[in-house]
Amino acid sequence: MNEIGCVPVRPDLARVYVEGWQSWSAAGLFPVSAPPPPVTNPESLVIDCQYGRSAPEGVFQGSGLLAVDPGDGAPPVVFGAVDAASRVPVIQAVLRGDRLVVSSDAPVAQRSDSGPGGILGALGRWADRLGPGAGALRPVPAVWCSWYQYYERVTALDVAANLDCMASYDLPVEVVQIDDGYETHPGDWLTVRPGFGDLPELVRRIKDTGRRAGIWIAPWLVGRSSAVFREHPDWLVRDPDSGEPVYAGSVVRDACFALDLTNPAAAEYLVDVLRTMRGWGVDYFKIDFCYAGAYQGVAAFREGVRLIRSAIGPEAMLVACGAPTLASVGLVDAMRIGPDIAAVYESADGLLSTPSQRNATRNVMGRIWQHGRFWINDPDCMMLRPSVERREDWAAVVARFGGVRASGDGLDQLDSWGLATTRALLRPSPVEACTPA
Repeated sequence: MNEIGCVPVRPDLARVYVEGWQSWSAAGLFPVSAPPPPVTNPESLVIDCQYGRSAPEGVFQGSGLLAVDPGDGAPPVVFGAVDAASRVPVIQAVLRGDRLVVSSDAPVAQRSDSGPGGILGALGRWADRLGPGAGALRPVPAVWCSWYQYYERVTALDVAANLDCMASYDLPVEVVQIDDGYETHPGDWLTVRPGFGDLPELVRRIKDTGRRAGIWIAPWLVGRSSAVFREHPDWLVRDPDSGEPVYAGSVVRDACFALDLTNPAAAEYLVDVLRTMRGWGVDYFKIDFCYAGAYQGVAAFREGVRLIRSAIGPEAMLVACGAPTLASVGLVDAMRIGPDIAAVYESADGLLSTPSQRNATRNVMGRIWQHGRFWINDPDCMMLRPSVERREDWAAVVARFGGVRASGDGLDQLDSWGLATTRALLRPSPVEACTPA
């Protein structure tokens, strides 16, 4: 790390913005006098941290972007990647007395910004120079997603029952997204889990209602229990030192490893999976756990996303999740910008990247400047059934900051307030850039 700047600050009022490595990584504004966001368990290191390494104790760390509000009336100072499409620099800051010392492992641009909107306004103007602009974006239709009611136990009958509810409640759902749980194992995407039902027939049934069919897939994950892992070990990313497959985290039913899309055979396999789904009639793809595609570097990750886009075609909607944020600029229609929402307000482990309403809200508010500039922000699904803690607060966050509007409830579980609020919030996303006041 090389020292690149030293910003005078008022320690009791100064704040630092850190851009997390990927969708779920902590992002937002933090007091410089408080401890930086903690990363304390091995799974978080693998998933949330660039290069799988957390910052040293007492050090704030941003992936490609870090900004400082000095707190003394001086304008914010933005330290940002020059070209995140080729490399995402690690930028660190540490408080030393009344100065915040900033370092980076690669060249970054530094800019003092005295424009309106404070530090978030400054970030929006930085994004205007880096991103593709709102003119390249298109609205994301209103979505219903199976995950937050049924999780990995979802069946075709569950989805069909909600199709009936959409009709009887006259809900303006345009996309019905089949989430994780249909596949036998991560990587075996065309082998349907016993008990799920007929996946192509479910897609046809969705389309017969006049709605669009969406599907969840984690294109870079290969489960240890999968046929792909067993039959094609040469398709996995290997650690250059040990030669072992690179661990990419755990999905509910399996430990997973990273698929090497620079391998022509592996790439051909994934393209065939996606084209098959497209042939069924799927035209909304949520690609998840995308950080695994960056283990071979930013360039390999971006080529992998381009491969996916080519396979599904330009008309299909592409929504990324768990993806390196700045490395994804210009490649996707929408991006999850925070950790998973949950039925609880606080995360059980105290980490800033695990599912909870508090964590999701922090990231949604902190990354508001990305909406309409890089992509359509996806705050995650509404969860508005009575058993959800502080559901009114989450509905207000989605109403104020949300881009993608998606329902995550079993629709027959909603009470009158939940149903009315869901109906009011389900609409296509705006594409206009957000400029904080």
